[in-house]
Amino acid sequence: MIKKLYETHLQVKDLKTAINFYQDKLGLELGYATEKNAFFWIGEPGYQMLGLWLVPVSSEIEKRHFAFEVEFEFLIHSIQWLQNRGIEVIGSQGKSNEEPIVQAWMPAASIYFLDPDGNKLEFISMLNDEPRELDFVPYLSEWNKLSNSSTVS
Repeated sequence: MIKKLYETHLQVKDLKTAINFYQDKLGLELGYATEKNAFFWIGEPGYQMLGLWLVPVSSEIEKRHFAFEVEFEFLIHSIQWLQNRGIEVIGSQGKSNEEPIVQAWMPAASIYFLDPDGNKLEFISMLNDEPRELDFVPYLSEWNKLSNSSTVS
């Protein structure tokens, strides 16, 4: 019945700044824009979309979180890739931003960063390893030592 998440939407305070971030810094393809909203294709046009909606300056933005799936090879270099574009990588789940962390129950490696409006974004890549129940969130280097593997699906 349900096949995938087709689109998600974010509120923004400055549409021009947000368009610049998602188009020029992250490389998403702008599909359509007006004075009040913009829509970006994620991956191939027609399959997944991100919508941005301008809110009045006096309004509070409801901050959101979502993840972009990326290839593992990109993920391991994505911290530097983001920093080269002036995007700060942030820590998550009690870990710093020095390297990707692993969600052991999936398992998937990920890094986190913010958009100009403070929405928490994530690059994520599934790993080929078996899921594990751990009482901590490991860095990717720790996971690789536990799993003796750094392969991805």
